[in-house]
Amino acid sequence: MRSNYLALAMGGLLSALAPAAFADGHRKYEGETITVLLPPWGTLPAEMVESFTGETGINVDMQTLGWDDLRTRIVTSLIANQAPGDVIEFDWSWVGQFGAAGWFANLDDLIDPAVVADMIPAPIFTYGGNLIGVPYSNDFRMMILNKNHFEQAGVTELATTLDALQMQAKAIKEAGVVAYPLGLALGPYEGTSTNWYTLSKAYGGDLFDNDFNPLFLEPDSAGYKALKFIVDSVEAGLIDPASMGMTDVQIQERFKAGEISVDLAGFVGNLAVYNDPERSKVAGSAVAIRTPGENGPGRGFGLPEAVGIPHNSEQKGAAAAFISFIVQQNSQKEMYAKLGLLPTRTSVIETLNAEGQLSGGDGIIAAMQDVEPLFKQGTPQWYSRFSNAVSTSVNAAAKGQITLDEALKRIVDTAADAKLD
Repeated sequence: MRSNYLALAMGGLLSALAPAAFADGHRKYEGETITVLLPPWGTLPAEMVESFTGETGINVDMQTLGWDDLRTRIVTSLIANQAPGDVIEFDWSWVGQFGAAGWFANLDDLIDPAVVADMIPAPIFTYGGNLIGVPYSNDFRMMILNKNHFEQAGVTELATTLDALQMQAKAIKEAGVVAYPLGLALGPYEGTSTNWYTLSKAYGGDLFDNDFNPLFLEPDSAGYKALKFIVDSVEAGLIDPASMGMTDVQIQERFKAGEISVDLAGFVGNLAVYNDPERSKVAGSAVAIRTPGENGPGRGFGLPEAVGIPHNSEQKGAAAAFISFIVQQNSQKEMYAKLGLLPTRTSVIETLNAEGQLSGGDGIIAAMQDVEPLFKQGTPQWYSRFSNAVSTSVNAAAKGQITLDEALKRIVDTAADAKLD
């Protein structure tokens, strides 16, 4: 994984590449039907699916599942040697496990290499020298604020540290602007794990050393401080107790409704959605800032999402045509406008920014300089077990069922057990 995404904003070397043409002869799969399985935020609008079918003659059964159900279905099906779909979600965190299992087809000969070269996150989805996923969402987390709420509470200078952010959130609460200013999903789901990672990075630390020894048990560690920030914010009434059962998608809906003031771990592309008056009640007031840290802006990490083709799909050609379609420049622009998915192609980001179409462009570009890998060594095969331990332990600590130390010890013990399997 590249260690810094700032290159996206710097007139990258690949910006001169011509847009990838939709492959000649794509109608040779006319009449075939493919199943596409994606999470809610990646599901294409009906008009885009119709456009693809019109160009190719390929029919699409578009299926949507919530994040945790989606992963369960994918893993269960592939273990049983059944294809859960022909084009399916492939998250950054699955590369180690899925690559080792040999579940995904090699895409090197199926996708235009010039398009792949235009994608900074693409190397993340290479395993054993083969491309097994094509990124469609250039996701990283950044803080998104409702500036009107801060102004109503008399806050004129936005926080650059997490301590200062807590104080400003208290001011918003005390002013009666909203009951629970800080929005953070804390249900026992993957999104909760991501939120702890985000705050750990914001506090300036790593989760593991180069040998995957944990670095978050001590009170002065970033991971410890991140969990303490969460628990303290719940106890102070800054995070809604109902968040203990929420997903990150539900937090996004609350931000759009004006019910919270801060999306603490916001999807970068959501600025376009939050500031769309047809989809949001807070349009015009959502702004992105570099995530506050301990002594100033903190670090961040990338969470790109890709699509892949199961090795046992019987429609690999038609599936590859669909992937080629969604990573065309025009398709990436449309997915950004309608879904809030930040493009994965450097040339598209540069074009959107130059045209003034990148919502919150200055904030996004500023935040890009803080983005780095979560695991510098690559995502481990045991990540899924680790993540599950994180989400359930953070959830239990936030509920007050276990202490900070007990929660972090559970995570460490699970990681140690997983590495031995």
